[in-house]
Amino acid sequence: MPQLSLTIDEDIMHRIENGAKNNKTSVSVYVTAALREYFSKNWSDNLRESFGSITDESFVCPDDIPFALNAKGEDWIN
Repeated sequence: MPQLSLTIDEDIMHRIENGAKNNKTSVSVYVTAALREYFSKNWSDNLRESFGSITDESFVCPDDIPFALNAKGEDWIN
């Protein structure tokens, strides 16, 4: 498995160590989990670059659905 070496300030290191300790895990596992969570919540560069690139005229934003039809529990699809 690849390894990574970082230079970080003492405050961040202290937070990482405390987080790992509170989660009863190693610093490596704790940081890996934090990075996985960060990357899962953010768009990849490729997806960000493709935003707005569809030129097909049939691809249009639908009209807004009236709130009453969009409200939870409403059966508006036939």
